[in-house]
Amino acid sequence: MKPRIAIPADTLAEATNIINERNAAFAPKPIIEAVVKSGGVPVILPSVNPDLVKHYLPLFDGVIFAGGSDVDPTFYGQEPRQQLGTTNRKRDLFEDELLKQAYKAGKAIMGICRGMQLINVSLGGTLYQDLSENPDATIKHSQAAAGNLPSHHASVEPNSRLVKLVGERTFVNSRHHQALNDIAPDLKVTAKADDGVPEAVESIDNDQILAVQWHPENTFKHYEDSKNLFQDLINRAAIVAQKQR
Repeated sequence: MKPRIAIPADTLAEATNIINERNAAFAPKPIIEAVVKSGGVPVILPSVNPDLVKHYLPLFDGVIFAGGSDVDPTFYGQEPRQQLGTTNRKRDLFEDELLKQAYKAGKAIMGICRGMQLINVSLGGTLYQDLSENPDATIKHSQAAAGNLPSHHASVEPNSRLVKLVGERTFVNSRHHQALNDIAPDLKVTAKADDGVPEAVESIDNDQILAVQWHPENTFKHYEDSKNLFQDLINRAAIVAQKQR
């Protein structure tokens, strides 16, 4: 059977006259397409009471934590500062618990943009609430170019899992204003932008987690390294499926 990939849903925040669309749960179509084309089966998980996470665990082999709103800084011991963007505490509570239980259960984990930040926070790290807090951040990390085009480079650690997928120097798209600060104990930084901002993290002791700050779902159709990231998740989830089903 194909590996099942959970995608925690975001919440539609736009005003609408259609009652069924008010605060509706949704998953990014490009991520769904990337999972299917890579050989996985997407399973969309709406944000619900974190107590229900344990009931979701048997339904998937791997999980993608996707982009979206800022992570609530109270999750890493800070009060909100002036440059903090929109947050969604309900989503944070659900995804924090989902990450912790999926990690403990040995599921294959991928993070994209906010997803990488959420993973770092849930495992004990912190964030810059805005890149203006980091005096070394000089690159434009929230690009004005179209989202399916790369805008800056990242250098990849030679002994990482990531280097096998994208090479030692990769060209990435970028639309974030927050970044990793203190790195969680179970993670290591395996790619950085030229200004030192972390662009990828991996598990220290195994291949369970691989997360990137950019958006490979938007470049999946045209760039091999983006395809490789999703294929890697499917391959890791397939191993989990063989062990757990």
